[in-house]
Amino acid sequence: MNRLIAAALLLALALLGGCAHTAQQSTKAELFPLMYEQKPRSIVVLPPINESTAADAPTYYSTTIQEPLVYTGYYVLPYEVSSDILAHEGITDGHQLYELPLNTLKEYFGADAVLFTRIKKWDTSYAVVASHLTVAVECELKSTTTGEKMWNYSGTVVIDLTSHNTGGGLAGLLVQVMVTAMNTAMADYVPYAMQANAIALNAMPYGPYHPQHEQDTEFKVFVQNASDK
Repeated sequence: MNRLIAAALLLALALLGGCAHTAQQSTKAELFPLMYEQKPRSIVVLPPINESTAADAPTYYSTTIQEPLVYTGYYVLPYEVSSDILAHEGITDGHQLYELPLNTLKEYFGADAVLFTRIKKWDTSYAVVASHLTVAVECELKSTTTGEKMWNYSGTVVIDLTSHNTGGGLAGLLVQVMVTAMNTAMADYVPYAMQANAIALNAMPYGPYHPQHEQDTEFKVFVQNASDK
């Protein structure tokens, strides 16, 4: 229970931390006008761009993004299908397509937009008696018609994996070290990747299959800058 409480507190701090760096708020319509002008309905999710040190991060992260995107109100091509098709064409990393014209993807998949995702951090910092897990992602939606960036936002979650054993003395310290090491070794990144996605997608205008579609133009979100990502 203590770990759950600590996780919730750290998530709140991560949210507040992000807010602290961004003094300004704007409406979704002000920040992402192309989303309301071009009105994308369907999205194809490209394989993640992995900028972390974890080689297996794309495999796990790719399982977390499709479902919340659907709940945001968009038709999302099944990731397993689109990634298999792209892999057949030799494309296994979204970075391979980032600078290229995207109209081919519109012809190929019929999607109005493509979602690029970047895994910025997927790691743990471990210092004997203290350990923290960090998942940081950036999401960017581009039009397959114009190639323009319509929306982008990031999400970061930091979780304290440190055992807060209250036992005193050397025995208590040894227990704390052992439990912290076990927490680090057994850390499951997927739930925290889902939380990072939730932070990012909260700033996305709702799609046509959401009941609040085009009713969120005045919803305010924090303006992110490079230091927040």
